[in-house]
Amino acid sequence: MANDKVRKFKSGATRDTNTNKLDYEGFLSPLVIKAFGEYMNKHRLQPDEKLRDSDNWQKGIPKDVYMKSMWRHFMDLWLEHRGYKSREGIKEALNGLLFNVMGYYFELEKEKLES
Repeated sequence: MANDKVRKFKSGATRDTNTNKLDYEGFLSPLVIKAFGEYMNKHRLQPDEKLRDSDNWQKGIPKDVYMKSMWRHFMDLWLEHRGYKSREGIKEALNGLLFNVMGYYFELEKEKLES
């Protein structure tokens, strides 16, 4: 390795550079991830009083179900953005959108892996 491709620390330890590595710590916000986790945990309790597994959604939900839910949450967000009251408030709307976008995207990624 050329010297410009190696980082050397005061301790003497060496590592390759961060060039072209994904920076999840920089791309994501711990405040948003924490709020989303709290939202997801809150919604684990089902109407039948049973607690679903945190990864239950990864078993597969049809994309059209995600799309219909995204629209409901988007409408809530839009109402709140325009100064009107929504069903559950802006944070619930944002977290609901985040969940549905992630679920829809997850289904796309699964399809890609299966093809």
